[in-house]
Amino acid sequence: MTSILRILGIETSCDETAAAIVERRDDGTPTVCSDVVLSQLDEHSAYGGVVPEIAARAHVEALDTLIDEALKRANVSLSDVDAIAATSGPGLIGGLLVGLMTGKAISRATGKPLYAINHLEGHALTARLTDGLAFPYLMLLVSGGHTQLILVRGVGDYERWGTTIDDALGEAFDKTAKLLGLPYPGGPAVEAAAKNGNPDRFDLPRPLVGEARLDFSFSGLKTAVRQAATAIAPVTEQDIADICASFQKAISRTLKDRIGRGLQRFKTEFPKTEEKPSLVVAGGVAANLELRRTLQELCDANGFRFIAPPLRLCTDNAVMIAWAGLERMAKGAAPDDLDVQPRSRWPLDQKAETLLGHGKRGAKA
Repeated sequence: MTSILRILGIETSCDETAAAIVERRDDGTPTVCSDVVLSQLDEHSAYGGVVPEIAARAHVEALDTLIDEALKRANVSLSDVDAIAATSGPGLIGGLLVGLMTGKAISRATGKPLYAINHLEGHALTARLTDGLAFPYLMLLVSGGHTQLILVRGVGDYERWGTTIDDALGEAFDKTAKLLGLPYPGGPAVEAAAKNGNPDRFDLPRPLVGEARLDFSFSGLKTAVRQAATAIAPVTEQDIADICASFQKAISRTLKDRIGRGLQRFKTEFPKTEEKPSLVVAGGVAANLELRRTLQELCDANGFRFIAPPLRLCTDNAVMIAWAGLERMAKGAAPDDLDVQPRSRWPLDQKAETLLGHGKRGAKA
Protein backbone atom coordinates (compact mmCIF):
# COMPACT_ATOMS: atom_id res chain seq x y z
CA MET A 1 0.00 0.00 0.00
CA THR A 2 1.37 3.38 -1.02
CA SER A 3 2.06 5.78 1.83
CA ILE A 4 1.76 9.54 1.54
CA LEU A 5 3.52 12.21 3.58
CA ARG A 6 1.76 15.57 3.80
CA ILE A 7 3.41 18.73 5.09
CA LEU A 8 2.57 22.38 5.72
CA GLY A 9 5.20 24.79 4.42
CA ILE A 10 5.71 28.34 5.72
CA GLU A 11 7.91 30.98 4.03
CA THR A 12 8.59 34.47 5.46
CA SER A 13 12.28 35.11 4.74
CA CYS A 14 11.90 38.41 2.86
CA ASP A 15 8.95 40.23 1.30
CA GLU A 16 6.58 37.40 0.38
CA THR A 17 4.34 35.71 2.92
CA ALA A 18 3.55 32.18 1.78
CA ALA A 19 1.96 28.92 2.90
CA ALA A 20 1.50 25.64 1.05
CA ILE A 21 0.41 22.04 1.47
CA VAL A 22 2.52 19.50 -0.43
CA GLU A 23 2.39 15.70 -0.50
CA ARG A 24 5.03 13.10 -1.36
CA ARG A 25 4.35 9.45 -2.12
CA ASP A 26 6.91 6.87 -1.04
CA ASP A 27 8.01 6.53 -4.68
CA GLY A 28 8.93 10.23 -4.66
CA THR A 29 5.91 11.47 -6.62
CA PRO A 30 4.90 14.97 -5.44
CA THR A 31 1.52 16.69 -5.34
CA VAL A 32 1.12 20.40 -4.68
CA CYS A 33 -2.24 20.57 -2.93
CA SER A 34 -2.21 24.33 -2.35
CA ASP A 35 0.12 27.27 -2.90
CA VAL A 36 -0.72 30.68 -1.42
CA VAL A 37 1.61 33.68 -1.76
CA LEU A 38 1.00 37.28 -0.71
CA SER A 39 3.46 39.80 -2.17
CA GLN A 40 4.48 42.92 -0.25
CA LEU A 41 5.53 44.76 -3.41
CA ASP A 42 3.18 47.70 -2.83
CA GLU A 43 4.41 48.19 0.74
CA HIS A 44 8.08 48.45 -0.32
CA SER A 45 8.02 49.98 -3.81
CA ALA A 46 8.01 53.57 -2.52
CA TYR A 47 11.34 52.92 -0.77
CA GLY A 48 13.11 51.29 -3.72
CA GLY A 49 13.83 48.15 -1.70
CA VAL A 50 12.65 45.95 1.14
CA VAL A 51 12.26 47.64 4.53
CA PRO A 52 12.81 44.90 7.15
CA GLU A 53 10.46 46.34 9.81
CA ILE A 54 7.63 46.79 7.32
CA ALA A 55 8.19 43.26 6.01
CA ALA A 56 8.06 41.70 9.49
CA ARG A 57 4.84 43.53 10.40
CA ALA A 58 3.21 42.48 7.13
CA HIS A 59 4.10 38.84 7.83
CA VAL A 60 2.50 39.07 11.28
CA GLU A 61 -0.69 40.49 9.82
CA ALA A 62 -1.04 37.99 6.97
CA LEU A 63 0.48 34.64 7.92
CA ASP A 64 -2.35 33.10 9.97
CA THR A 65 -4.86 33.93 7.23
CA LEU A 66 -2.63 32.47 4.52
CA ILE A 67 -2.10 29.23 6.44
CA ASP A 68 -5.85 28.90 6.89
CA GLU A 69 -6.35 29.54 3.17
CA ALA A 70 -3.72 26.93 2.23
CA LEU A 71 -5.48 24.34 4.39
CA LYS A 72 -8.87 25.18 2.88
CA ARG A 73 -7.61 24.96 -0.70
CA ALA A 74 -6.05 21.58 0.05
CA ASN A 75 -9.26 20.48 1.80
CA VAL A 76 -7.37 19.34 4.90
CA SER A 77 -7.00 20.38 8.53
CA LEU A 78 -3.89 20.62 10.69
CA SER A 79 -4.67 17.17 12.06
CA ASP A 80 -4.25 15.80 8.53
CA VAL A 81 -0.68 17.02 8.03
CA ASP A 82 2.31 14.95 9.11
CA ALA A 83 4.75 17.78 9.81
CA ILE A 84 5.45 21.52 9.66
CA ALA A 85 8.29 23.01 7.59
CA ALA A 86 9.20 26.65 8.19
CA THR A 87 11.99 28.74 6.72
CA SER A 88 14.64 29.28 9.38
CA GLY A 89 17.19 31.19 7.27
CA PRO A 90 18.86 32.87 5.59
CA GLY A 91 16.89 36.09 5.32
CA LEU A 92 15.63 39.10 7.25
CA ILE A 93 15.67 38.13 10.91
CA GLY A 94 12.32 39.77 11.71
CA GLY A 95 10.50 37.88 8.99
CA LEU A 96 12.23 34.61 9.86
CA LEU A 97 11.12 35.00 13.48
CA VAL A 98 7.48 35.39 12.43
CA GLY A 99 7.41 32.26 10.28
CA LEU A 100 9.51 30.05 12.53
CA MET A 101 7.65 31.03 15.70
CA THR A 102 4.35 30.31 13.95
CA GLY A 103 5.67 26.92 12.90
CA LYS A 104 6.80 26.22 16.45
CA ALA A 105 3.40 27.19 17.85
CA ILE A 106 1.56 24.89 15.44
CA SER A 107 4.01 22.07 16.17
CA ARG A 108 3.56 22.47 19.91
CA ALA A 109 -0.23 22.69 19.70
CA THR A 110 -0.68 19.72 17.35
CA GLY A 111 2.23 17.51 18.34
CA LYS A 112 3.43 17.46 14.71
CA PRO A 113 7.21 17.48 14.10
CA LEU A 114 8.89 20.71 13.00
CA TYR A 115 11.52 21.01 10.28
CA ALA A 116 13.51 24.26 10.21
CA ILE A 117 14.39 24.69 6.53
CA ASN A 118 17.26 26.48 4.83
CA HIS A 119 15.59 28.73 2.25
CA LEU A 120 18.44 28.07 -0.20
CA GLU A 121 17.94 24.32 0.13
CA GLY A 122 14.34 24.89 -0.89
CA HIS A 123 15.58 26.46 -4.12
CA ALA A 124 18.17 23.70 -4.58
CA LEU A 125 15.63 20.88 -4.38
CA THR A 126 12.77 22.45 -6.37
CA ALA A 127 13.93 20.78 -9.59
CA ARG A 128 13.37 17.40 -7.96
CA LEU A 129 9.74 18.37 -7.33
CA THR A 130 9.12 19.74 -10.82
CA ASP A 131 11.29 17.41 -12.92
CA GLY A 132 12.08 14.39 -10.74
CA LEU A 133 15.79 15.16 -11.14
CA ALA A 134 18.30 12.64 -9.78
CA PHE A 135 21.49 13.55 -7.92
CA PRO A 136 24.06 14.89 -8.63
CA TYR A 137 23.40 18.07 -10.58
CA LEU A 138 24.75 21.59 -10.87
CA MET A 139 22.73 24.59 -9.67
CA LEU A 140 23.09 28.27 -10.45
CA LEU A 141 21.44 30.18 -7.61
CA VAL A 142 20.71 33.77 -8.62
CA SER A 143 18.72 36.04 -6.31
CA GLY A 144 18.79 39.42 -4.64
CA GLY A 145 21.22 38.17 -2.02
CA HIS A 146 23.06 35.28 -3.67
CA THR A 147 24.87 34.35 -6.87
CA GLN A 148 26.39 30.91 -6.47
CA LEU A 149 27.30 27.86 -8.52
CA ILE A 150 26.63 24.81 -6.34
CA LEU A 151 27.11 21.09 -6.81
CA VAL A 152 24.03 19.33 -5.40
CA ARG A 153 25.15 15.84 -4.35
CA GLY A 154 22.09 14.99 -2.25
CA VAL A 155 19.71 16.27 0.41
CA GLY A 156 21.87 18.22 2.84
CA ASP A 157 25.01 17.60 0.75
CA TYR A 158 26.19 20.68 -1.16
CA GLU A 159 29.53 21.90 -2.48
CA ARG A 160 29.97 25.53 -3.46
CA TRP A 161 32.04 25.90 -6.63
CA GLY A 162 31.65 29.64 -7.10
CA THR A 163 30.11 32.67 -5.42
CA THR A 164 29.96 36.41 -5.82
CA ILE A 165 32.86 38.34 -4.34
CA ASP A 166 30.81 41.56 -4.08
CA ASP A 167 27.25 42.21 -5.30
CA ALA A 168 24.73 39.49 -6.04
CA LEU A 169 23.21 39.56 -9.53
CA GLY A 170 19.78 40.51 -8.23
CA GLU A 171 21.34 43.37 -6.28
CA ALA A 172 23.07 44.59 -9.45
CA PHE A 173 19.73 44.58 -11.29
CA ASP A 174 18.02 46.51 -8.48
CA LYS A 175 20.76 49.12 -8.21
CA THR A 176 20.92 49.58 -11.96
CA ALA A 177 17.16 50.13 -12.08
CA LYS A 178 17.29 52.63 -9.23
CA LEU A 179 20.14 54.53 -10.91
CA LEU A 180 18.11 54.81 -14.12
CA GLY A 181 14.90 55.82 -12.35
CA LEU A 182 13.13 52.53 -13.06
CA PRO A 183 10.63 51.09 -10.58
CA TYR A 184 11.26 48.43 -7.94
CA PRO A 185 11.79 45.48 -8.24
CA GLY A 186 14.66 46.19 -10.59
CA GLY A 187 14.97 42.86 -12.39
CA PRO A 188 11.65 42.91 -14.27
CA ALA A 189 11.99 46.67 -14.94
CA VAL A 190 15.46 46.32 -16.49
CA GLU A 191 14.37 43.31 -18.54
CA ALA A 192 11.32 45.18 -19.87
CA ALA A 193 13.36 48.27 -20.81
CA ALA A 194 16.04 46.17 -22.50
CA LYS A 195 13.55 44.77 -25.01
CA ASN A 196 13.56 48.15 -26.81
CA GLY A 197 17.28 48.80 -26.48
CA ASN A 198 20.46 48.37 -28.50
CA PRO A 199 22.71 45.89 -26.67
CA ASP A 200 25.78 46.99 -28.63
CA ARG A 201 25.65 50.71 -27.85
CA PHE A 202 27.62 50.54 -24.59
CA ASP A 203 30.69 48.36 -24.18
CA LEU A 204 30.28 47.31 -20.55
CA PRO A 205 32.81 45.08 -18.71
CA ARG A 206 32.55 41.30 -18.31
CA PRO A 207 33.94 40.78 -14.77
CA LEU A 208 36.25 37.77 -14.17
CA VAL A 209 35.78 36.46 -17.73
CA GLY A 210 38.74 34.26 -18.62
CA GLU A 211 39.72 33.42 -15.04
CA ALA A 212 39.90 29.79 -13.98
CA ARG A 213 38.07 30.38 -10.71
CA LEU A 214 34.28 30.05 -10.88
CA ASP A 215 33.40 33.10 -8.78
CA PHE A 216 31.32 36.10 -9.89
CA SER A 217 31.69 39.87 -9.59
CA PHE A 218 29.09 42.50 -10.50
CA SER A 219 30.21 45.59 -8.60
CA GLY A 220 32.41 46.85 -11.46
CA LEU A 221 29.62 46.32 -13.98
CA LYS A 222 27.24 48.31 -11.80
CA THR A 223 29.82 51.14 -11.60
CA ALA A 224 30.28 51.10 -15.38
CA VAL A 225 26.52 51.52 -15.82
CA ARG A 226 26.57 54.59 -13.58
CA GLN A 227 29.49 56.07 -15.51
CA ALA A 228 27.76 55.46 -18.85
CA ALA A 229 24.57 57.10 -17.65
CA THR A 230 26.43 60.07 -16.16
CA ALA A 231 28.40 60.66 -19.36
CA ILE A 232 25.24 61.21 -21.45
CA ALA A 233 23.01 62.80 -18.80
CA PRO A 234 20.22 63.72 -18.93
CA VAL A 235 19.24 60.30 -20.24
CA THR A 236 16.30 59.76 -22.56
CA GLU A 237 13.95 56.79 -22.58
CA GLN A 238 15.95 55.30 -25.46
CA ASP A 239 19.22 55.86 -23.58
CA ILE A 240 17.80 53.91 -20.64
CA ALA A 241 16.67 51.09 -22.93
CA ASP A 242 20.12 50.92 -24.56
CA ILE A 243 21.90 50.86 -21.19
CA CYS A 244 19.61 48.08 -19.94
CA ALA A 245 20.13 46.03 -23.09
CA SER A 246 23.91 46.50 -22.87
CA PHE A 247 23.79 45.59 -19.18
CA GLN A 248 21.94 42.34 -19.88
CA LYS A 249 24.32 41.50 -22.72
CA ALA A 250 27.32 41.95 -20.42
CA ILE A 251 25.69 39.66 -17.85
CA SER A 252 24.92 37.04 -20.50
CA ARG A 253 28.52 37.02 -21.73
CA THR A 254 29.82 36.83 -18.16
CA LEU A 255 27.56 33.92 -17.24
CA LYS A 256 28.45 32.04 -20.43
CA ASP A 257 32.10 32.10 -19.38
CA ARG A 258 31.58 31.43 -15.67
CA ILE A 259 28.94 28.72 -16.04
CA GLY A 260 30.60 27.21 -19.11
CA ARG A 261 33.70 26.51 -17.04
CA GLY A 262 31.50 24.98 -14.36
CA LEU A 263 29.87 22.63 -16.86
CA GLN A 264 33.27 21.43 -18.02
CA ARG A 265 34.35 20.80 -14.43
CA PHE A 266 31.17 18.80 -13.79
CA LYS A 267 31.81 16.58 -16.82
CA THR A 268 35.37 16.02 -15.60
CA GLU A 269 34.32 15.07 -12.07
CA PHE A 270 31.28 13.00 -13.14
CA PRO A 271 32.25 11.41 -16.47
CA LYS A 272 30.00 8.36 -16.12
CA THR A 273 26.63 9.67 -14.94
CA GLU A 274 23.81 7.42 -16.13
CA GLU A 275 21.58 10.32 -17.15
CA LYS A 276 22.35 13.43 -19.17
CA PRO A 277 24.04 15.94 -16.82
CA SER A 278 21.81 18.80 -15.68
CA LEU A 279 22.14 22.48 -14.87
CA VAL A 280 19.37 23.94 -12.71
CA VAL A 281 18.76 27.67 -12.36
CA ALA A 282 16.97 28.80 -9.20
CA GLY A 283 16.15 32.00 -7.32
CA GLY A 284 14.23 35.14 -8.18
CA VAL A 285 16.56 36.30 -10.98
CA ALA A 286 15.92 32.94 -12.68
CA ALA A 287 12.63 34.47 -13.85
CA ASN A 288 14.63 36.63 -16.31
CA LEU A 289 13.88 35.23 -19.76
CA GLU A 290 17.10 36.55 -21.34
CA LEU A 291 19.09 34.76 -18.64
CA ARG A 292 17.16 31.55 -19.35
CA ARG A 293 17.85 31.81 -23.07
CA THR A 294 21.56 32.28 -22.43
CA LEU A 295 21.75 29.25 -20.15
CA GLN A 296 19.67 27.11 -22.51
CA GLU A 297 22.07 27.87 -25.38
CA LEU A 298 25.05 27.14 -23.14
CA CYS A 299 23.62 23.80 -22.04
CA ASP A 300 22.76 22.82 -25.60
CA ALA A 301 26.34 23.53 -26.66
CA ASN A 302 27.79 21.46 -23.81
CA GLY A 303 25.44 18.48 -23.82
CA PHE A 304 23.60 19.41 -20.63
CA ARG A 305 19.92 19.33 -19.78
CA PHE A 306 18.74 22.80 -18.72
CA ILE A 307 16.09 22.93 -16.02
CA ALA A 308 14.33 26.13 -15.01
CA PRO A 309 11.39 25.73 -12.60
CA PRO A 310 8.10 27.51 -13.41
CA LEU A 311 8.36 31.24 -12.77
CA ARG A 312 6.13 31.06 -9.69
CA LEU A 313 8.55 28.59 -8.09
CA CYS A 314 11.63 30.71 -8.84
CA THR A 315 10.59 33.53 -6.53
CA ASP A 316 10.03 32.96 -2.79
CA ASN A 317 7.28 30.43 -2.11
CA ALA A 318 6.24 27.90 0.51
CA VAL A 319 5.99 24.96 -1.91
CA MET A 320 9.76 24.64 -2.04
CA ILE A 321 9.98 24.86 1.75
CA ALA A 322 7.40 22.12 2.18
CA TRP A 323 9.18 19.97 -0.41
CA ALA A 324 12.54 20.41 1.31
CA GLY A 325 10.89 19.23 4.52
CA LEU A 326 9.45 16.20 2.72
CA GLU A 327 12.86 15.38 1.25
CA ARG A 328 14.37 15.47 4.74
CA MET A 329 11.59 13.27 6.10
CA ALA A 330 12.04 10.75 3.26
CA LYS A 331 15.76 10.66 4.01
CA GLY A 332 14.99 9.85 7.65
CA ALA A 333 16.32 13.12 9.07
CA ALA A 334 15.27 13.90 12.61
CA PRO A 335 12.95 16.88 13.14
CA ASP A 336 14.24 20.01 14.83
CA ASP A 337 13.82 20.82 18.51
CA LEU A 338 11.49 23.68 19.36
CA ASP A 339 14.44 25.73 20.62
CA VAL A 340 15.86 25.99 17.07
CA GLN A 341 16.78 29.59 16.24
CA PRO A 342 16.46 31.57 12.99
CA ARG A 343 19.66 32.36 11.12
CA SER A 344 20.01 35.47 8.99
CA ARG A 345 23.11 33.85 7.43
CA TRP A 346 23.13 30.17 6.56
CA PRO A 347 25.32 29.00 3.64
CA LEU A 348 24.41 25.71 1.96
CA ASP A 349 28.06 24.69 1.96
CA GLN A 350 29.20 25.55 5.47
CA LYS A 351 32.72 24.23 4.81
CA ALA A 352 33.45 26.62 1.95
CA GLU A 353 35.82 29.52 2.47
CA THR A 354 34.07 32.80 3.23
CA LEU A 355 34.52 35.29 0.40
CA LEU A 356 31.84 37.84 1.22
CA GLY A 357 31.68 38.82 4.86
CA HIS A 358 31.54 36.92 8.13
CA GLY A 359 29.77 38.64 11.01
CA LYS A 360 28.45 37.55 14.37
CA ARG A 361 25.54 35.80 12.64
CA GLY A 362 27.87 33.72 10.48
CA ALA A 363 29.12 33.59 6.91
CA LYS A 364 27.09 35.31 4.21
CA ALA A 365 28.46 33.30 1.31
